[in-house]
Amino acid sequence: MIPQKLALVTGGSRGIGRATCIELARVGHAVLINYNENLGAAEEARELVAAVGVPADICQADISSSTDRDLLVEFALEKFGRIDLLVNNAGVAPPVRQDVLLTTEESYDRILNINLRSPYFLTQRVARTMIELIEAKTIPSASIVNISSLRSYTAARNYGEYCLSKAGVSMMTKLYAVRLAEHGINVYEVCPGIIETDMTSGDATREYYNSRLAKGMTPINRWGKPEEVGRAVAAIARGDFPFSTGAVFDVDGGWHLRHL
Repeated sequence: MIPQKLALVTGGSRGIGRATCIELARVGHAVLINYNENLGAAEEARELVAAVGVPADICQADISSSTDRDLLVEFALEKFGRIDLLVNNAGVAPPVRQDVLLTTEESYDRILNINLRSPYFLTQRVARTMIELIEAKTIPSASIVNISSLRSYTAARNYGEYCLSKAGVSMMTKLYAVRLAEHGINVYEVCPGIIETDMTSGDATREYYNSRLAKGMTPINRWGKPEEVGRAVAAIARGDFPFSTGAVFDVDGGWHLRHL
């Protein structure tokens, strides 16, 4: 077993996931980077994490598959001997934004499956392992961080299935926070705002948010950086909030504030 705490980050090869892996390495965590398809991006992320000076590895797994979820957890235990932190970051957006009156069942099922069902059951699987590790005195405690979105509470009429999936992640955080507290496992939600990633790199998306920002969309009126989300996760991982569980950390430039 490695002496460092291990963070398992889903969707860790790019965007917010990659930045989170790097920030976790900077606070001393070994990192297991889960990816699904882009091996090259995962290897780049591993090199960036390893350059910080902590153990790092990658593991391909489709977290929508129960078999792959089991293999991911087994790989973490075989390679590192422990799991101290799970970061549920992997997620997708609809390929086509459609009015809620036109949303297809296929798109709805795909988004809810990947963004909500998959982290729900991965958390279930990892939490059971964490409880076993804590009871065996292998690790003293553990944490789970769910990456949600401002869409969890902001209605977007052309993004309905995504909004529902992230609202579900918010409730998932509360459910597991209540259930796991007795075992020394705290659960948190990090809620990003408009962040510069490949998910928001399309010309139409950039133009839309730039026009909103030009009109003063948020109190801190700029695009957020992936590393700013990663630092919030790292602060949790460092143990800065031991008396908090179920808490929401907004990294959104103040978008969540209702103001006139």
